[in-house]
Amino acid sequence: MTTSTPSRAGAPSPGAPRPATGSLRHGVGFWAVAAAFLVAMAFSTVPTPLYPLYEVRDGFSTFMVTVVFAVYSVGVMVSLVLAGHVSDWVGRRKILVAALALELVAAALFLSSAALPMLLVARFVTGLGVGMLTATATAHLHELHAAHRPDASAQRFEVVSTAANIGGLGLGPLVAGFLAQYVGTPLRVPYAVFVALLVLVVAALALAPETVRPPARRPRYRPQRVSADHGDRAGYLAAAAAAFASFAVFGLFTSIAAGFVGHTLGHPSRALAGGIVFAVFGGAALAQTLTQRLTPRAKMTAGLLAEGTGFLVLVVGMHTVNLAAFLAGGVVAGVGAGLLFKAAVGRVVAMAAPARRSEALASLFLIAYLGLSVPAVAIGVATLSLTATTAMTWFAGLLLALLCLVAVLDRRSPAGR
Repeated sequence: MTTSTPSRAGAPSPGAPRPATGSLRHGVGFWAVAAAFLVAMAFSTVPTPLYPLYEVRDGFSTFMVTVVFAVYSVGVMVSLVLAGHVSDWVGRRKILVAALALELVAAALFLSSAALPMLLVARFVTGLGVGMLTATATAHLHELHAAHRPDASAQRFEVVSTAANIGGLGLGPLVAGFLAQYVGTPLRVPYAVFVALLVLVVAALALAPETVRPPARRPRYRPQRVSADHGDRAGYLAAAAAAFASFAVFGLFTSIAAGFVGHTLGHPSRALAGGIVFAVFGGAALAQTLTQRLTPRAKMTAGLLAEGTGFLVLVVGMHTVNLAAFLAGGVVAGVGAGLLFKAAVGRVVAMAAPARRSEALASLFLIAYLGLSVPAVAIGVATLSLTATTAMTWFAGLLLALLCLVAVLDRRSPAGR
């Protein structure tokens, strides 16, 4: 992120947020950006309860579902590196509109064909849009909140940004699952509904004032720098491993959980599959919101315990073919993943120097998105020769080992101690 020094007292520097005015327009813009953030993140998980339908239609395996999902993660990571920081000098609103335009292109691709090649392209384009949007929307919300309520705490911003991001990821499968279950043409209607919502939020962004003043001389473009050297190596490695473990749980539920519920547990309802994913992400968002006052160390400990315990209960539910245990375990694991990821972000923000904070967070998000895709693909590969329950049992063992590693690294970190 670019930084510079004001040329005179009280004057904002080029590329810096505009001064706080407390105007009503900033308040309206705050909610417009929040709505756009929510809809875009919800759209990114619309295919989650629909994957079993694609499997039946095109005859591909669980492994191919995970490949489709991994392509989305690759799109996010590419976009994070190439465009996640550009709004610092181009402006927040321009990048948000461009990201939402990519989501509309992806929706058009989904609507044009349900064939596997088109599905892969559509998911990649979706990832590109999400990678551009997440950091930009978060920064825009923070700046609009500060401008609208300059003397207030950041609590409203933290709650709303969490609800829009994590809550949106859960809302997409809920809406798509309901539409697929109770409305005709399930592989078209959910995308058509989100086309309308995306158009509405693009129009709503006209209400949001820009919070970045373009610099007189635009900086030379370079990809986002990525670095893991931020003074507290053990603490950074603990945060990175925690982010990987958190997104591994999120990736599981947004890629192959619907297939597990339908095939292994015998509940093929699309509405149920979407509701389960919503419960997992809703638990994560609620836990992040209700633990504002906990220290990062307390969040890390609670997250480790909840994610590990929840995933064990989930696997027990698969072994006993018990939907209630699977759901309860998923919600508890989601709560743990939410706390763990929030603690990881807080740890990195605290340890990184302000001038290198963007680099530190970029590294963390890239590792997190590796966690979103690599374990899901590995489980998909495993299901080619093992049952889903056996593959999940092995995954649970590896996840518990990773959580133990996080705990050890956290204990070695000065911040952890």
